[in-house]
Amino acid sequence: MAINPMRIKKSKFLIVLLSFWLLGVVYLALPEPVIPNLPESLKSTEPGDTVQIPGVWAYYTNLSREEAIGFYQEAFSRSSFLKIPLVTYRLNHPPEYAQETIIDTLKNNFYEELVHPLRESLFISGWIPKEDKVYLAKNKKPITEFLVDGQTFSAKITLYHVTSPFWAKFLVWTGIMVLIWLLFSAFKFILFSPWGRRK
Repeated sequence: MAINPMRIKKSKFLIVLLSFWLLGVVYLALPEPVIPNLPESLKSTEPGDTVQIPGVWAYYTNLSREEAIGFYQEAFSRSSFLKIPLVTYRLNHPPEYAQETIIDTLKNNFYEELVHPLRESLFISGWIPKEDKVYLAKNKKPITEFLVDGQTFSAKITLYHVTSPFWAKFLVWTGIMVLIWLLFSAFKFILFSPWGRRK
């Protein structure tokens, strides 16, 4: 009995695809990273910075933009389970985007996002008044520092943590794998169909 080599190749591809799917499920199931407090900073208790908006909190700090984002990039890039590394991308958004995704009254001059594909995002909005050229140009007497509880700070960092339930992530990932399998099957059918072999 002859064995169809195309059927063997298709079976191998299915095994690879299922292995990749299982690896993805493990990645999606890993516990979220622990997001620590910003060092040498004061956590804000102002309205909108505590429990009013789920997933949002803020700090007053003297850290620079790169120092603050670098700190969270390091913390956010590993799962809380055995510090397993997570695929993390850093995206730079227009500052105005923060007013659409967090709150429309938020002042900022930079807005970045740390992303775990298919899992979650940590948005980092920062306002450093003395570096905000638009703000300085519009105000004759701009405030360049924050005075909070007798302490002076040069910046305010607002965090917005966005997550999805596991079932949603699982369905999206499974859908992607099914789509890849369907595209592969369609490609094989077109490539090796009788009319595909005609010259």
